[in-house]
Amino acid sequence: MSKAAEQYPVGIIGGTGLTTLSGLEITGERPVETVWGAPSAPLVEGSLGDQPVVFLSRHGNPHRIPPHQVNYRANLQALYEAGVRTVVGVNAVGGIHPDMGPAHVVIPDQIIDYTWGRPSTFFEGDLEEVTHIDFTWPYDADAREILVAAAASLGVSFSDFGVYGATQGPRLETAAEIRRMERDGCDLVGMTGMPEAVLAAELGMRYVCLGLVVNWAAGKSDHIITMAEIEEAIDKGMSSVKGMLEMSMAGLGKLTPTPQSF
Repeated sequence: MSKAAEQYPVGIIGGTGLTTLSGLEITGERPVETVWGAPSAPLVEGSLGDQPVVFLSRHGNPHRIPPHQVNYRANLQALYEAGVRTVVGVNAVGGIHPDMGPAHVVIPDQIIDYTWGRPSTFFEGDLEEVTHIDFTWPYDADAREILVAAAASLGVSFSDFGVYGATQGPRLETAAEIRRMERDGCDLVGMTGMPEAVLAAELGMRYVCLGLVVNWAAGKSDHIITMAEIEEAIDKGMSSVKGMLEMSMAGLGKLTPTPQSF
């Protein structure tokens, strides 16, 4: 079978709750090792209809790895070696833009990286030459269109734009930091958007973010942020995320790999 005709699994990076997608048939779970070490969790392989799917829990299962200690390189390498060429990164985020409140879904189109000290490239060490990739558009346009169409079809409360500000964590931000990010043009704040997106780009993988707003960012409400508030928004909004993934899998699976994947 030629590479053009070959069926590639779609990768989903997120929480373990996503394994409850309706119609998902789990066919196996396997631990893997990469040249960058072990990923956050075993790869959960399955299918949704005729579309192969590979799930990876970004923070491990159980949820135990903080954002700044996730082995992003191993995670993306493991998915790539499993045949994945299109990845959906599901992210819990804080809302900065006034239209992006709790339980709102966002499909961002840009990102600003405020993280530091995280291994953020495959191109280091004993290199034959320095490599610079273009990162003008961090999220794949075709994959975004598929998610946007799914959200519109399902009547989900969503935004088809947004600048994701990726912060270091694991603490939440100060109100002054959020005001600075807002001046920079950020609409959302999260802790796991980078270097996940750029590592996917270095591998030539299509990457798209599906963000669920779980709280107003610091200083954007009249109260401090609580875990109870976050959990309530997750409970309310996760059904929208799952519905979008279920509707999008077939379309995402039909996307051909980008030329630089090989």
